Amino acid sequence: MNSIYFSPETDAFRVRTRRFLCERIAPHLEAWESERRIPRDAWKLLAEEGLLGLHYPSAYGGRELPFFHSVAYLEELGRLGHSGFRGAMSVHSYMATTYLQLAGDHHQKLEYLKPAIQGDKIAALAITEPQAGSDVSSIRCEARAMSVGDRYSIRGSKAFVTNGLNADFMVTAVRMSDGSAASTGSGDICLFVVDARAPGVTRTPVEKVGWHCSDTASVQFEDVVVETGQLLGRRNTGFFWIMKAFQLERIAAALLALGEIDYALELARRYANEREVFGKTIAGHQVIRHRLAELMSHTEAARQLTYHAAWLHSQGKSAVSQCAMAKLRATELAVEVAGQCLQIFGGHGYLSEAPISRVFRDTRLGTIAGGTSEIMREIIAETEL
Repeated sequence: MNSIYFSPETDAFRVRTRRFLCERIAPHLEAWESERRIPRDAWKLLAEEGLLGLHYPSAYGGRELPFFHSVAYLEELGRLGHSGFRGAMSVHSYMATTYLQLAGDHHQKLEYLKPAIQGDKIAALAITEPQAGSDVSSIRCEARAMSVGDRYSIRGSKAFVTNGLNADFMVTAVRMSDGSAASTGSGDICLFVVDARAPGVTRTPVEKVGWHCSDTASVQFEDVVVETGQLLGRRNTGFFWIMKAFQLERIAAALLALGEIDYALELARRYANEREVFGKTIAGHQVIRHRLAELMSHTEAARQLTYHAAWLHSQGKSAVSQCAMAKLRATELAVEVAGQCLQIFGGHGYLSEAPISRVFRDTRLGTIAGGTSEIMREIIAETEL
């Protein structure tokens, strides 16, 4: 790529990653989508390629590569055209394990982060609840100190947990409670690493409109015992870490959406150059050519906005507004592009087995997960106005 953000080394990494994903992962995606599961071996395959710890320290199995290697990887994940797969892998490497890197101590990183990078443990993130989504300060799942030993008992429920069924551990947001009246606000929120198979953890699968190969679960905690050593960071600092990690999550969401836009546009370009109507390909009709040209120009604008947010993040600069803008623009554009590209396919695009119809279903979640578009607009307004 001719870009100020990507070095020749990053470009070479992108080529290798695209080849690996196309040769080792893509041939299985339709089967995994139909089976509604991703086998554990898939994490191991990516780990062997070094893709689960690109930006993590080498002490824990990571590669310590510049952040724009992750940018290239996330775009290539999106270009696979299967949001369920890219969602599962991005939650594992750029969301759940992020909290271990940010707030975990050395022992926690050895016990959870290192095996996650090696593909031996699958990570999930449990923050959202049935009554608390974007408003993290409203979570009700609580942890109470036990009378014996340095232990806590967790009780409550979590919703929409990606990798929830397959996960070996879940980074879980809870509210510390002393047993008195329920508290509110963000001051007593903590993060625990919960072993997914611990007594009292119940995981129930949920069906979704799209993202079929990615397992999603509702999780119930019934007096689940955790040790003090499973607390990430200091007590009552969970809200701070969640707000900090959200920036990376939103950049990742934007990059994945851009990759999926590229995939949808490639499908539409190919079809438009093959399908003939009134004696010429539909790409020869101005209405189609101009529609694609407009979508491409919007995509390039969203891409440069996202790259800028990613650069700010890589430099350790505050990028709250830019990350929200990137997620808002890229995910909403993905919905528009998917709809416009399906329209180009006509009736053929509306068939359930058509790849563009899967993109049409899958992109819709991007404007909801990781903070809704409405929340992104509010963040931008609060920051900029």
